[in-house]
Amino acid sequence: MENIQLRQPNVEDGRKIWKLVRDTGVLDLNSAYSYLLLCKYFSETCVVATSGNQMAGFVSSFRPPSSPDTIFVWQIAVHDSHRGKGLGKALLQELLARKACKDVRFLETTISPSNTPSQSLFRGLARDLGTGCEVSECFQEDLFPGGTHEKEKLFRIGPILKRERGGGYKA
Repeated sequence: MENIQLRQPNVEDGRKIWKLVRDTGVLDLNSAYSYLLLCKYFSETCVVATSGNQMAGFVSSFRPPSSPDTIFVWQIAVHDSHRGKGLGKALLQELLARKACKDVRFLETTISPSNTPSQSLFRGLARDLGTGCEVSECFQEDLFPGGTHEKEKLFRIGPILKRERGGGYKA
């Protein structure tokens, strides 16, 4: 992953993030406003990957108020020119190393059954962290408007051991 910079997003990134998510063709595209909100108010739990002037990747997440030991990954996107090079996992590792995640013991996300690359990414993260990955039902198809959205399964990774800066993990 040469020339990739991982950092917190800023509002100027919102437009490029929106385009990145749109161009993946597989993620739910939210309004441009929602990406601006993420960049402004949730930047401590979001990560962008840039390569020069290109938005190479993005992860958005938040700490659910009712589960302070959990980080919920809302979306993760990697530009097609950077797929298969470990960028998705690097984005997640950067997120977990953040001060905002120091008390996180579990990572959750939802994934549709047909999104096998994301399933592999999160199962691989669990394996690398030396912890479990439980999968359960979350949102059924009939909850989504339009009748074209697949169901979403909840992936719960953890418990996650305390992280040390530099990528090390210890009990």
